[in-house]
Amino acid sequence: MSYFGGLISTLFERRYQQALSDEVDSRTTCELCEALLSSHGEVSGVTLARNLLDRYAAMTEAEKTALFGFMAHDLEIDPDAVTHTLEAYKNNPGKDTYRAFAAACEPRRQELARRLNQVPGATGQLVQMRKDLLRMMKDHPDLEPVDVDFKHLFSSWFNRGFLVLRPIDWSSPANILEQIIAYEAVHEIDSWDELRRRLQPSDRRCFGFFHPSMADEPLIFVEVALTEGVPSSVQDLLADERDVITAQDADTAVFYSISNCQSGLAGISFGNSLIKQVVADLAKDLPGLTTFVTLSPIPGLNRWLQDADIDALKDADTQALAAHYLLEAKRSDGMPFDPVARFHLGNGALVHAVHAEADVSPNGRKQSNGAMVNYLYDLSQISQNHEKFVGDKIVVASTTVKALSGSVTTSLGT
Repeated sequence: MSYFGGLISTLFERRYQQALSDEVDSRTTCELCEALLSSHGEVSGVTLARNLLDRYAAMTEAEKTALFGFMAHDLEIDPDAVTHTLEAYKNNPGKDTYRAFAAACEPRRQELARRLNQVPGATGQLVQMRKDLLRMMKDHPDLEPVDVDFKHLFSSWFNRGFLVLRPIDWSSPANILEQIIAYEAVHEIDSWDELRRRLQPSDRRCFGFFHPSMADEPLIFVEVALTEGVPSSVQDLLADERDVITAQDADTAVFYSISNCQSGLAGISFGNSLIKQVVADLAKDLPGLTTFVTLSPIPGLNRWLQDADIDALKDADTQALAAHYLLEAKRSDGMPFDPVARFHLGNGALVHAVHAEADVSPNGRKQSNGAMVNYLYDLSQISQNHEKFVGDKIVVASTTVKALSGSVTTSLGT
């Protein structure tokens, strides 16, 4: 087919699909789902999928709950079929018996999601659908298996190989800048002037992961300050009247905020890949950078202190207490109590320094009495640190932080 012939054919197919999708379908939502699952034609399948997605967008909360209930119970696996095909494969291993077993193990709702995803732009709608599902699961735990399947599919669809790292700066499209303001989760951006101060100066950077099917929506972004030396206060880092330096004069890259943008992708890990990619790109572009650190909150400190209810801890110096918490406060599985610590230590960083009065905002006071921490990404030690943490649950830390923590241990008499 010639180029122009193919173009005309494509335009005709799109108009035909649109005409079909504009038709009112009187079938119930469950009937549409069954029709989509049984459809063999590409055009009719896309039309059914678009109708279903349009219908979902207009649903009430009760209607959405009913749809998820249908997916949970009517599109479930057949345990008897799983058992039967497993026995057949066990007795006669081969391609056909394995294919039958694999098909029996996959609930039909997974295929429903794949077919819905045929529609251009559907991936973002399915992410929104999972956001609704996660909210509903609190009152409807029977829907949890549906989320297992959504997460399984999203882990493949949002694999690192599909993600695109893009810089975000003051010249980025307004709709993306608006999302940076809306989704900033660590240090609130309260105005466009504040956003400009974080994106426009020569010593500031911002990077986000994007997915080709959601090209105008960042999945996650990280804000970076280029500095001379390791900062000990977010107030200094974000000060209105600070002295701007050139990127070439900086020796340190500071990751001071990382924010997820899509709650429908909860549990799909992007942050570790994002930071490692940004570190690699910055090191290549700015060879003068020798230190890569975070300036991170300690969100669980005050909650842990309250639960511990030990007078000696309450009397300890904030800096020493924060160090002790980061190194010694553990969950029942041996992992650190603090979620931010688990994230960065799992990436191969080490606890580099702890600072008192580093975040004096109301939120900083509420979380950790104003304390913050630098996690250091030493490019030569990331792999070893990661293995120690994941394999042996060892929290790698600088001698200074260990000494601070030790002073609290001594006061506790342990």
